[in-house]
Amino acid sequence: MSATRSSKRAGRAGADASVLIFAALGDRTRLQVVTRLCRDGPMSIARLTDGSAVTRQAIAKHLRVLARAGLVRGHRRGRERHWELEPRRLEVARAYLDLVSTRWDDALERLRAAVER
Repeated sequence: MSATRSSKRAGRAGADASVLIFAALGDRTRLQVVTRLCRDGPMSIARLTDGSAVTRQAIAKHLRVLARAGLVRGHRRGRERHWELEPRRLEVARAYLDLVSTRWDDALERLRAAVER
């Protein structure tokens, strides 16, 4: 198999693996939840809603979407469920964005070379 075919397959696999991640992060509230979990570490729904106009029920719904995308996981601590970030899933999205970036850089370099000829 050629390197180009292998690269295309890797790109499709990365895109497939990233679709749920990007869809989940495409919502402002979910992106803010991920940002808070990145910055402040694991926390309960009650803490996630502190200082926010978003209800606990809405945050719980957003957390379920993030969990289906593999971005967060919840675990019980006493009577509360605490949510934490799954950084490996963000690494999947980053790897895909790096691949796309490399392809754009290559395409722009080919365009520059063609224009300069």
